[in-house]
This record gives sequence, C-alpha cells and structure tokens, in this order.
Amino acid sequence: MFTKTSCLLLLPLALTFLDFILMSSLAKPTSVTSLNVLNYGAKPDGSKDSTKAFLAAWGVACASANPTTIIVPQGRFLVGNLVFQGNKCTDAPISIRIAGSIVAPEDYKVIASSLQWIWFDGVTNVSIYGGLLDAQGSGLWKCKNSGGKKCPTGAKTLLFTNSNNININGLTSINSQKFNIVIDKSNSVNIAGVKISADADSPNTDGIHIEKSHSVNITNSRIGTGDDCISIGPGSTYVSIQGIHCGPGHGISIGSLGRSEDEQGVENVMESGVEISNVRYEDIQGTSITEVAVMLDCSKAKPCTDIVMSNVNLVLQMVNGSAQASCNNANGLANDVVVPFTPCLKRDILLT
Repeated sequence: MFTKTSCLLLLPLALTFLDFILMSSLAKPTSVTSLNVLNYGAKPDGSKDSTKAFLAAWGVACASANPTTIIVPQGRFLVGNLVFQGNKCTDAPISIRIAGSIVAPEDYKVIASSLQWIWFDGVTNVSIYGGLLDAQGSGLWKCKNSGGKKCPTGAKTLLFTNSNNININGLTSINSQKFNIVIDKSNSVNIAGVKISADADSPNTDGIHIEKSHSVNITNSRIGTGDDCISIGPGSTYVSIQGIHCGPGHGISIGSLGRSEDEQGVENVMESGVEISNVRYEDIQGTSITEVAVMLDCSKAKPCTDIVMSNVNLVLQMVNGSAQASCNNANGLANDVVVPFTPCLKRDILLT
C-alpha cells in the first residue's frame, strides 16, 4: 500500500519521466532529402541536353538546411558545361550518387572553350559516389596530335576550387579533353577508388592534379593516361597518396611547371614564394611511357620538403631501357623499395 508520503516522493520522478518523453518526441532525427534528376527534366537517353535539370537539382540541394542526396540513375545523361556554385549554399552535406553515365557533347568544341566541363566552386561538404564521366575528348586529341594550330586548349573534366570537405569515391573518368580531376585551392579532400582512363597518346590528360591545396588523400585508384598519373603543383601541403596503379602514363610529378600555356602563371606564383611540403607516395605500381617516370622539379628559392616515397615501383613501358628519376631542389626520405631511384631522397636509416 502506498502512503501519501511515498506518492509525494514519486511525483518528481514521474514529472521527470514525462519531461523526458516529451523532449524525445520533439527531437526528431535530421531527415535526408533525395532529389532525382529525372524529376527536374533530365533524360537518360544520351541525346537530350540535361544541363538545366542538373543545375535545378543542385539549386534545391544547395538551399536545403538538411542533408541532401542528388540521384543520377542508370542511363546516359548528356550535359554541357556545369558550374555548381556554393556561395549561396547552407553548407549542409550534399551527396551526388551516380548510377549511370554523364557524357559531354560529341563535338569537343562545345565544352573546350570554357576550360572546365564540371566545376564545383566554393562548396563545402560535397561527396560524389560512383558513376562514369565521359568527356568524349578523342576528337580534340586527334586535332592536337595532328599539329592543328586552331585546336582549343580543352576542358578539365572535374574541377573543385575554393572548396572544403570533399569526397570523391568510386568515380570513373574516361576520355578527358585535358586533366581528369583537379583540386585547386581546396582543403580536406579524399579521393578513393577512382578509375581514370585515356589513350597513351592523349596530350595533357593528367589523371589527378593538385594545386594550392591542403590535406588531400588519394587511395586505391587506377590511373592510365597520356600524361602524369598524378601531378602536384605549387602551394600543396599534406598530400598522401597510397595504393595507386599507374600506367600507361608519365608517372608521378611534383612541381613540374610551365610545360603548357595555361601553367605559365603557376610557375610565376611559385617563384614568388609558394612551396610544396609533406607529400607522401606509398604503394604505387605501374608503367611509364616516358623515360623519366618520377620528376621532382621545384623552385630553388622554395624547395620541396619532406617528400616521402615508400614502396614505389614504376618501370619503363618499352622493352629496352629503364625508368629514370629527375630531382631539382627537393628533399625527403625513401622507404622500402623506390624504383626508379630518386637521388634527392635519403634512405631511411632504419632500413639501411
């Protein structure tokens, strides 16, 4: 039997329990909004221009205060130049999940004049999962390789600038007109499980290019191009590269600047005091179609520092001869096997 005193003692506990139930019912989990590009007019037939549909879906995701997933279902989606601006976004996470293919117009001139095909600028917390990007750049390659004087420079396939907290996972890029993936002036970028493919004679089709960026991780990817598998430009710090299969391609390059018209300005920036440091190359295997498979070409005023290579084995694709490494104004450590031998890197004392 409960007494009056015991009831009075239980009353505060009951009120506390009711308060807990009330607060729990009000604390709803954050919902995730899903946006299918088909609902915005995109057509998966590979012939109708879906550019406006993709931009419309981005506009809704950008304005959402909740995490949003943009779904690109199976099929081929034809798009022209896409510019995803983040300056008006809420910075809530946006995931782009691609089950199908996104293709550029067959006429390379349509996107070549803009210098980039798919461009994310000033975005935060954006992730791309899966899918295939086909820039259809073979026509431009033929123009350049035939010595045509009126060939445009070409468009980079995927470009991130002034962005933070970016994830690219399981994406495939083929037939890029120029660089495949470019990370510029961005921080905290993770690239994992990507596949990049371009013909061995395709000019300036670097796989992944990093410039003026901090904390970039590239892991478990396969890259075969007509230029560098991975190139690192000035102003890059804390770059980690692991588990890369490279080939065909020109190998790996740090600070190799001024090789084409659009890189002249970058070279001038480096000479004015920008530097590269804390770059790691680990578990990289593959082939090089040029004799110099590893190039560390840095500024004398601001040398590349703290470069670490571990378990790197790049061999010359040709039967005769062996791959070489070139070093200018760079230093760091070589751990385990490093082929070709890179003279500016010291052997780890523990391994000698």
